[in-house]
Amino acid sequence: MSSLELRVGEFLAALGAKTPAPASGAAAALTGAIAAGLAELAARFSDDDAAVADARALRARLAALADEDAEAYTAFMRTRSDEDRSRTIDAPLAIAEAAGAVATLAAGLAERGNPNVAGDAEAAAELGRAVARVGARLVEINLRGAGDPRLERARAAARS
Repeated sequence: MSSLELRVGEFLAALGAKTPAPASGAAAALTGAIAAGLAELAARFSDDDAAVADARALRARLAALADEDAEAYTAFMRTRSDEDRSRTIDAPLAIAEAAGAVATLAAGLAERGNPNVAGDAEAAAELGRAVARVGARLVEINLRGAGDPRLERARAAARS
């Protein structure tokens, strides 16, 4: 069942279960989707249609990445293949990059958007930055010290 199809309590219980997934990647991705939702709210109250569209797209991407990350890790635990290991790097990299984009978008909305929703935009920016850092760390862990250009991309996203 997709992470989005679970009730919040069910997802939280699944996170705490003794199973390989969902775990930190899926949790980070859904947190990033929540951040994008807050950015979307701030954009709507700021009458910024372009930012609304960007936030909505990022929200959908991050929600999908929750399942992609869980599927990648589950597959790798089953196969231990190089292909599936690579997926355990690609998914958190995509999470970091999308969350970094949320942080940047939300920070702009906090500065220039409707001041009545500045707190929502600031929360979205903080959550986005945190998720980008988590994604970058997961990339680093899953690379196990291997030199790989994806690590620098993840670290750049975390600096958003």
